[in-house]
Order: sequence, then C-alpha cells, then structure tokens
Amino acid sequence: MAEEPQRTDPEELAQATRRRWSVEGVEEDSGPLELDRLIHERVRLGIVSALAVNGALTFNDLKAILDLTDGNLSAHARKLEDAGYIECAKSFQGRTPRTEYTLTERGQQELTEYLEHMEALIRATREGGAS
Repeated sequence: MAEEPQRTDPEELAQATRRRWSVEGVEEDSGPLELDRLIHERVRLGIVSALAVNGALTFNDLKAILDLTDGNLSAHARKLEDAGYIECAKSFQGRTPRTEYTLTERGQQELTEYLEHMEALIRATREGGAS
C-alpha cells in the first residue's frame, strides 16, 4: 500500500510560489507588491476567476468553461486546494459522483491582491509610455 504524499503547509506553499515584483509609484509604507505566481498561471487564474464570478462550480462546469481535460483541471485544482485558495466538496447526486469547487476567503483575498497588482502594472506601463 502506497503512502499518501505529505502535504505542505498552505502558507509555506503560497510563499514558495511568490516572486517579488516592485512597481514604481506605490506608497513607500505599503511595501513591495507581490505577484502571486500560483494564481498567475493561466489555468489557475481561470479557475479562481470563474469561482469568484459564479460562487461554486462543479468539476464538469469548470472543465467546460475553461476547455480543459480532466487531468489538467485536476492537477491545477489540487495546487489551488493545497494552497488553501479553493475548497473541494465531493458528494453524490443519485449514484453519480459530484465534485464542487468554491473559492475560499483566502482565495478571494489573494485574487483581489493579484488583480490590484496587475492594475498597478498596467497603470505604470501606461504612465511610462506617456512620458
């Protein structure tokens, strides 16, 4: 019988997936902005964005919305779940298994911070191009 791999603490995983990018024009006391590398990946950004808009989605709904294979969605959803950004609830509808995902409070917070950082980068790029 194979042992289940040991999971990393969600905070450690989130910290390990971040890379600091600073943006000019940000208030000194706010510290450097961090681009969340976990969310920045296209598929994971799609997952958290779809959940933020819809509240909860089934595995099949997410798969259809993002046009992903089962394996691709599973792998990316697991990373987000391990980091504490999304929750997965498994149940049965009749005899059919049903997997439903929701964005956690932490996931919503991380998405908001990510979007604010991207907006700051866009602003900085536009302002830099106007000079």
